[in-house]
Amino acid sequence: MPIRPDRPARTTRAAAPSCGDCFFRRHMLCALDRDTACATFRPDDGQGLRPPRQMRMALRPERTTGAPFAFPSAEEQARRYAA
Repeated sequence: MPIRPDRPARTTRAAAPSCGDCFFRRHMLCALDRDTACATFRPDDGQGLRPPRQMRMALRPERTTGAPFAFPSAEEQARRYAA
């Protein structure tokens, strides 16, 4: 791919994980004979086996108007439709 002067140069990407970097391979727990990382790859960073990070749950604040599907009271309906 030719370099275009009007575009900034791309930054280098981090090295792809290899099977040799896997927790299971380094602790002789892997039964696969591969060179590339598989779906069960977990990095061995010295802190032991940790589960992959999950997204945080963001809770919405409670609404102050009451229940979202509450029907209006009889008095409210009478005021609304009295004409």
